[in-house]
Amino acid sequence: MPEIIVDGGAALRGTIGVGGAKNAALKEMVAAILVPGRHRLTNVPDIADITLMADLLIHMGCRLQREGDSLWIVTPEQLRPEAPLELVRRMRASIVVLGPLLASCGEAKVALPGGDDLGARPIDMHLDGLRKMGAEFRLVHGVLHGEAHNGLRGAEIELSFPSVGATENLMLAGAVAKGETSIVNAAREPEIVDQANHLNAMGASIRGAGTPIVHITGTPDLQPVEHNVVPDRLEAGTFAIAAAITGGDVTVTGCIPSHLRMELSKLEDTGAMVEKGEGWLRIGGPVRPRPVDFVTLPYPGFHTDLHPQMVALLSVADGTSIVTENLYDARFRYVGELSRMGADISTEAQHAVIRGKEELSGCPVLAPDIRAGAALVLAGLRADGRTYVGDAHHIDRGYQDLAGKLQKLGATIARSE
Repeated sequence: MPEIIVDGGAALRGTIGVGGAKNAALKEMVAAILVPGRHRLTNVPDIADITLMADLLIHMGCRLQREGDSLWIVTPEQLRPEAPLELVRRMRASIVVLGPLLASCGEAKVALPGGDDLGARPIDMHLDGLRKMGAEFRLVHGVLHGEAHNGLRGAEIELSFPSVGATENLMLAGAVAKGETSIVNAAREPEIVDQANHLNAMGASIRGAGTPIVHITGTPDLQPVEHNVVPDRLEAGTFAIAAAITGGDVTVTGCIPSHLRMELSKLEDTGAMVEKGEGWLRIGGPVRPRPVDFVTLPYPGFHTDLHPQMVALLSVADGTSIVTENLYDARFRYVGELSRMGADISTEAQHAVIRGKEELSGCPVLAPDIRAGAALVLAGLRADGRTYVGDAHHIDRGYQDLAGKLQKLGATIARSE
């Protein structure tokens, strides 16, 4: 397995750009199956999850071509409405093909999803919402068989939690369903807004994206379009925390700072200098961060996917911090690896107590998931000696050449296959 090798001690300095958001690009690739024709997405990151989604679309009958950060998707008149286990088990986001396949084909066979092992993430809200729109489901040998031979119809769907995946799935299905669909308690993430903008450009009628209630008027005659993917706030946030943990000075370009309002506020609380403007932000790291408490919540709260990186920063803070994880019950799986580097972290239920240490110590560790892997790399930047972050293929799922970009900022870091 690949690994990333980090020699700690260098303060990051310079300017780095970010690419398009993984969590937007994946769903906008899926939107292409709603209508035959030639679609184009720009600002698409070159990461493993994009390749996995491309493989899934190819299995369904689409043709894809990539040039730089542009991705063309040619959707045929007749799709193969199935997502097999060997593709689905590697990426949880593949469940979002369920709604659009039912809407465009009237049927779907989708294996239950995999992806990062972050604990129980049931798809009940996806299925309940699609049932209200007229779909029927049965589970056969681990494969979900869905049928909507009379087509999907609009419905009022109230989510018990503002689930990003369920909101995306229902918004894709509702875009071409008959009649009006309302999603109550919808997720409000910037990637949801970008997906709505993409669908509206295709001819859909979606109002209220980014608010708790999304209204959709089904439009059967969508058209392929060109769409530029929104910048990746998680990549930008990771570089911001990397600057802070090394006591560096980094400017991140090609980002939208307002998408990181809570995270940047918490960085300021640690003593980091934060400046921001149109399309950029600058972070100056403190000599040693102050302790900070934070709670992960749906947007606009602190993003769970920046939780591990922030804990890496707080592990060298001058005092004790408390973190509460409200979204994933297995998010703390990285704590044992960070503790091997000398961090003093204790967990109970959804809480973690981080007692800051003056110094971390480099050693071999394993990345259990995308964001935890990035957190271990950041810890290695601050640690004494050399850190080997194994299972770096997890990091590749969400970051395009993380080691190379950090190297441009002055890190002593390399990737080994």
